[in-house]
Amino acid sequence: MNETNHSRVTAFVLLGLSNSRELQPFLFLLFSLLYLAILLGNFLIILTVTSDSRLHTPMYFLLANLSFIDICVASFATPKMIADFLVEHKTISFDACLAQIFFVHLFTGSEMVLLVSMAYDRYVAICKPLHYMTIMSRRVCIILVLISWFVGFIHTTSQLAFTVNLPFCGPNEVDSFFCDLPLVTKLACIDTYVVSLLIVADSGFLSMSSFLLLVVSYTVILITVRNRSSASMAKARSTLTAHITVVTLFFGPCIFIYVWPFSNYSVDKVLAVFYTIFTPILNPVIYTLRNKEVKTAMRKLKSQYLKPGQVSTVIRNVLFLETN
Repeated sequence: MNETNHSRVTAFVLLGLSNSRELQPFLFLLFSLLYLAILLGNFLIILTVTSDSRLHTPMYFLLANLSFIDICVASFATPKMIADFLVEHKTISFDACLAQIFFVHLFTGSEMVLLVSMAYDRYVAICKPLHYMTIMSRRVCIILVLISWFVGFIHTTSQLAFTVNLPFCGPNEVDSFFCDLPLVTKLACIDTYVVSLLIVADSGFLSMSSFLLLVVSYTVILITVRNRSSASMAKARSTLTAHITVVTLFFGPCIFIYVWPFSNYSVDKVLAVFYTIFTPILNPVIYTLRNKEVKTAMRKLKSQYLKPGQVSTVIRNVLFLETN
């Protein structure tokens, strides 16, 4: 096969979530509202943590960074998916496709490592409470966040290396709403069996190693909590429930996709929507509903910026300016 054939494909066609034209307006409205909720919920957590001095602790510093990554995870493909509901031909350029592959593995890889860092933070807080502030210093927290982004970058670079030089010269339809790497590699003009195995092994290693570290960490923590009975341990149980729920929601779809990578495409679509849309929207809900400190800080933030009568005053001023 000559080189001109290798570079024939310059764009891919995204088949999206559904072929039904009747469903497109409904899906557009639904995912627009969900994406708006993701942005508002996670930005609210970041604003709450940064504005309240009582939340300037390692746990909430890591939580704010998790919210930032959740915004990134939801934003790498969701805006295009929403826009594609309004058009008949859903295409994406080759470079934009590679960009989506790069960012999805960067953000999800970083989030996996950050969740491990959050588990380590809880381990130190519960198992070594007297040394907590010494071990989890500001410098250590920043290093943990930088490590998560570094691992994510190494992971996505290795994944992209498998794809960037593949020859694409024939089929160009991706049966998803974004450029999912396993689906894109199947469109190459050569046998990609070995490449697909390497991709699965790479993502599977990061997913499973992170998940096993989390299982070990939370097992040790739960044993420690069970052996102690105090008010502080009751608070620890509540915090742990939120953390474990988030870990399960995030790693469940990821492990399913990469441990069983040849499952039905419709199942993969549902799981992809779950970890790109529903996990980022559920994280703020889980952490705020079970956390009194965050809820108190949010009420304080609301009283500061949304005082009684303040909104109506702003509206009256706007209307007054328009009439003049």
